[in-house]
Amino acid sequence: MGLFGSRTITVPCTVEIEQTPESLHAHVTLAGGFEIAPGDEVLVHDAPTSVPYGERLTVNRTATITRAGPLERAWTKLIAHLELTELYEVSFSERRKL
Repeated sequence: MGLFGSRTITVPCTVEIEQTPESLHAHVTLAGGFEIAPGDEVLVHDAPTSVPYGERLTVNRTATITRAGPLERAWTKLIAHLELTELYEVSFSERRKL
């Protein structure tokens, strides 16, 4: 893997989708303990997109992980930091009547 290059890995995964009064979520768990890092992309093949209300679905699928190269990883971290700082805008001015 070079400075700009990336590599792909195919791994099994588990997809869980739930739409009940208690929870509305979708989770993907990768087999083999793969950790996803900034800039990486995950594509789950043939993943279900919904379940009827009141149900929970768990299926096994395959996922392709595209690892980011060092430059792409650094760029992603920088952009994420800059976007996060937009949330820091806070005002400490007093509320005065005009």
